[in-house]
Amino acid sequence: MNSLPAVRSPWRTAILITGFTLLYAPMLLLVIYSVNSSPLVTVWDSFSLRWYVQLFHDSKMLNAIGLSLTIAVLAATTAVVLGTLAAVVLVRFGRFRGSTSLAFMLTAPLVMPDVITGLALLLLFVAMGHAFGWPDRGMVTIWMAHVTFCTAYVAVVISARLRELDRSIEEAAMDLGATPLKVFFVITLPMIAPAIVTGWLLAFTLSLDDLVISRFVTGAGANTLPMEIMNSVRRGMNPEINALASLILLVVGIAGFVAWRIMAHKEKQRIRDIQKAARG
Repeated sequence: MNSLPAVRSPWRTAILITGFTLLYAPMLLLVIYSVNSSPLVTVWDSFSLRWYVQLFHDSKMLNAIGLSLTIAVLAATTAVVLGTLAAVVLVRFGRFRGSTSLAFMLTAPLVMPDVITGLALLLLFVAMGHAFGWPDRGMVTIWMAHVTFCTAYVAVVISARLRELDRSIEEAAMDLGATPLKVFFVITLPMIAPAIVTGWLLAFTLSLDDLVISRFVTGAGANTLPMEIMNSVRRGMNPEINALASLILLVVGIAGFVAWRIMAHKEKQRIRDIQKAARG
């Protein structure tokens, strides 16, 4: 019995086109108006790169970019270390007294509204400041706040990877005399390395993008990039924002393309290895 050929629905195509248009049309307009010489962001005058030049001479915006990148790198790195340790404890140590509480505290930031998290951290930092005289609100408090919620995301990603691993390899290594610490660094860590990289990139993106929590815990003179953009938009739409957003899209696009090429190359190599093993 011959199966009927699949009929492509025009509605499906229309919905797909509409979705991509709504997603990418604003980005395209943003890039177009970033090379507009007019200070009015909705009125086209002529092609110009003046806003890119002005952006690189804007010390406040450059300082905000540098602060955000520094905090994002530090927060992502710290969150990876803490999240990996937490995931190993939850997955490899089994049930122990306090394991349920630890799992709850790790997952709570995932569902907690940013306003509540920011307010709670603000009250904590104020109480610490009165009790110990530290920390002063600024870069350090923003970093600590970002580590708090980024660790939860990293722990979830790495926990999922740990649960998928075959423990027989680790058990075989310990049967041959390897210590648990050596097994972790020599066997477990390389196997969960893709999840660690994914967790780091996720934490970096979340930290770089955060606005609500950062506004609660920041101090005078410590403005991250989202905060500086928000302050600039409140004073009126600045064409520099279009130029900055276009550069971010360019960097993200290049990074995504490079990552796609690397993954495609590794997938082809994996298929070739499987075919070679099947022939042998």
